[in-house]
Amino acid sequence: MQDEDLVRVAAWCERHVSGFQGSLRARQFSTGQSNPTYLLEAGSGRYVLRRKPDGVLLKSAHAVDREYRVMRALAGSDVPVPRVHGLCEDDTVLDTMFFVMDHVSGRVHMDPSLPDQSAPDRRAILLEMARVLAAIHQVDPGAVGLHDFGPPGDYYARQLARWSKQYRASETGQIVDMDALIAWLDAHLPADDGARVLVHGDYRIDNLLFEDTRCTAVLDWELSTLGHPYADLAGVLMQWRLPPGDLGRGLAGIDRASLGLLDDEAFVAAYAEARGIAPPADLRFYIAFAFFRMGAILQGVKKRALDGNAANPEKARQLGAFVPEFARLGLEAAHG
Repeated sequence: MQDEDLVRVAAWCERHVSGFQGSLRARQFSTGQSNPTYLLEAGSGRYVLRRKPDGVLLKSAHAVDREYRVMRALAGSDVPVPRVHGLCEDDTVLDTMFFVMDHVSGRVHMDPSLPDQSAPDRRAILLEMARVLAAIHQVDPGAVGLHDFGPPGDYYARQLARWSKQYRASETGQIVDMDALIAWLDAHLPADDGARVLVHGDYRIDNLLFEDTRCTAVLDWELSTLGHPYADLAGVLMQWRLPPGDLGRGLAGIDRASLGLLDDEAFVAAYAEARGIAPPADLRFYIAFAFFRMGAILQGVKKRALDGNAANPEKARQLGAFVPEFARLGLEAAHG
C-alpha cells in the first residue's frame, strides 16, 4: 500500500471507524491468496483491512462485501467474529472495494496436526472446531438479517453449476480427472432435502483464530452463503485427506489416534451432537464435491498468477499445481 493510499484510507477511517485517531501504518499479511489483507496500526489501535485484488476478476468472486455483511450480522451471536467498522465501495479511496474490522488476538494453526500442542489440547481444539461449526449452522438467517444471503432452491445443483462455470472460465489446460469428476457429480446429485443454513464456505482450521483451545474468531467469509450444512462438514474432512506439509496442510497418512487428533467419525459425531442431530450416514458425494470446488478455486488462483493478479504469485502457482490432485482425490472419494 503506497503512502498516498494510506492518506486516503486514514481519512476514510476517521469518518467510519469509531474512535479512530493517529497516523496510519500498514503491513500486508503473507497469507490470504484471494483478498489482500493488511494490518493497520494507528494511535487508536490495530485494525485489519480486506480488499479485492487488482486486475480483471471473475463475476461474483472476491466478495468482500459479503464478508463484511455476514460478520456484521453475526455480531453478538455464538459465532466468534471480529467487529466490523465499515465497507468502502468508493473506488477513489483505494481503487477497489474494501472493509475494515478490528484486529482480534489469537493464533492461526496452519498445520491441522497441531505439532506443538499436547494430545489433550489437540483433541480440545478439534472439539472446539466442531462446536463452532455447529454454532454457525444453528444461526437463524432470518433473525440476523441474512434471509436473502443466498438464492432459494437446490444448493448443490446451484453450486455445481456455479463452480463448473468458474472452473471453465479459469481453465488453462484440460485435466481429464476434473472432467470426469464434474460428470460424476452431475450424475449423482442428491435429492434436495430442504436443509438451508448459513454456510461458511471455507471452514478449516487455518481460517480460525485460537487463544489456547478457545476459538476467538472465524475469518475469511468470502464464500459464505445460505446452503446445505454438509458443505462445510465435508470441507473439513476433505482438507484432512490432503497430504501433510505447507501446501497440502492435511492429515493423510498421519496416525491421528497416537496424537490425540479426532478421526473423521469422531469429528462428525461431535458436530452432530452439538447440533442435536443424527450423524449423516453417507458423505461420499459431499466430500467429492468439496474436492471439486476447492480444485476450481485453486484453478482460479493459478489463472490469476498467470495473469499477474495474484497477491503472492509464487504461492499461487504452487497451489494451482494441486488442481489435478484435487480432481484425483475427488474421484477417489466419489467411488468410496
